[in-house]
This record gives sequence, C-alpha cells and structure tokens, in this order.
Amino acid sequence: MMRGGLAAVLVAVLAGGVLSGCGRAAPPTSSPGSASGAAALPRSIVALGDSVPRGTNCDCTPYPPLTAGDLGTTIGSEVSATNDSVAGYTTDGVLRQLDKDESVIKHVGGADVVEIEVGANDVAHTGSCGTDLSCYTDEIPQVEKNLTTIVARVHELTGGAHVVVVLLDYWSVWLGGSYAAAEGEAYVATAQELTDEINAAIKSVATASGSVYVDLRAAFKGPDYAYDETHYLSDDGDHPNAAGHRQIADATAAAVATTLHLTR
Repeated sequence: MMRGGLAAVLVAVLAGGVLSGCGRAAPPTSSPGSASGAAALPRSIVALGDSVPRGTNCDCTPYPPLTAGDLGTTIGSEVSATNDSVAGYTTDGVLRQLDKDESVIKHVGGADVVEIEVGANDVAHTGSCGTDLSCYTDEIPQVEKNLTTIVARVHELTGGAHVVVVLLDYWSVWLGGSYAAAEGEAYVATAQELTDEINAAIKSVATASGSVYVDLRAAFKGPDYAYDETHYLSDDGDHPNAAGHRQIADATAAAVATTLHLTR
C-alpha cells in the first residue's frame, strides 16, 4: 500500500533518538554546531516528506505543529511550523520541491529546524512484486542517494546558517500492527525486512551528514521492537492516529531539545 492517498514522505532531522519503552527518548547524537552548547533558539520548523508528516487519515493535528508547540513550551516563546509535506511523495518528489518550488525553497531557507520523513513510498507494496523482498530492495541505494542530496540541499538553502536537520524513519514501510498480521506471515516478514533496510539507509544518511536521527519503530514498538503498535495507527493501518502523532512529536521534540541543549 502506498503512503500517498495513504502514504507519507517526510524529511526531519533526528539523530540517535531511540526511544526506551513507549515514549521516552534516549539522547540523540548531536548535529553540527550543537556541541558548543550555545545554539540559537529555534523559531521555525519546516516539515518535508510524505503523508505521515502531512497527517493523512488522522483528522488530527500532525506531528510537525505538535513538535513546534513542544519546543515553544520548552523555550518559553512561540515556534512556528510550516508543513510542506505531500501525501504520496517519494524522495524524488522532495528533491523536486527543493529545486523548483519557490515557496518551499523560501520556507526552508528561513528554517531553524527541518524535519524530513520520506522513503516509504519509494518501496510501496505492489501487486506485481507481492512479498518478494528482492523486488523492492533495488530501490534502496537510490533512496539513500536522494536523501543525501536532500540534506545537502537543505544546508545549501539555509546559506550556511545553523539549521537542525532531523531525519525520521518508519515503524513499518507498509501496513503495521494487526493490519499487517491480517495480510499473512509472508507479508509481515517482508515488511519487517524492508523496513530494516529503509531505516538503515535513513540512519546512515543521518550519521554521515551529522543530522539528528529518530527511530520511530522504537517509539511505536519499544526498544526491542516487540510491542504491537496497532494503538498508534489510524483505521487504514498505514498512518498514525492522534496518539501516534503525539508519540512522534514527543520523540522529535526531545531529540531537537537535546541537540540544541534546551532546558525548561
């Protein structure tokens, strides 16, 4: 199933934000410029990606504005959120935005934090490939290459100014929880392996680029990936519900606050 009509692409900059238990984040790795401890306070967040940051099938406030609200509470002043994510987007779609969409280029150029979550639609489930893992994995090197270019483009658009880039991964690139289980054991096994590979690519880009990384599978399924995440999913089994978006915002805000050394 594609995260477009039912899909999601988002670019966020999260580094090492693996959650322990359900909702408590361990300290992420630092992004460039954060080690000095004297970073500028964030005033604006821009979200890029697919239907997950967009808030598809939730009828709720999606995580980008929730993250901004959390950071605003932490620093005691308003943090704005601009959600430029588009349901159905792939990494190619985000690249086109950053190269050709003047409004997105302007938003990113003035951002303090850029959240990016995208890649699931690059390996969306198809009837022709079914549960054949090898039919999807050929796309992953291009996903990693595109993400690398996306992060570089974000830094280029900010003109060398300090920006925190957060890269978020996925609890599942296909259906999750009981919805995946209903599709059968082969579906579940392929979804898990493909999610492993996409998330590894996202984490690799975060590490290489000095971006913040947030492990949303840990946020939804616990540190051992053993919990059933169904209660964080909307009724399509593909997108987060309100509780899921709250969980993502908690993880993201904690990672950004740690990176920028923000305290309440």
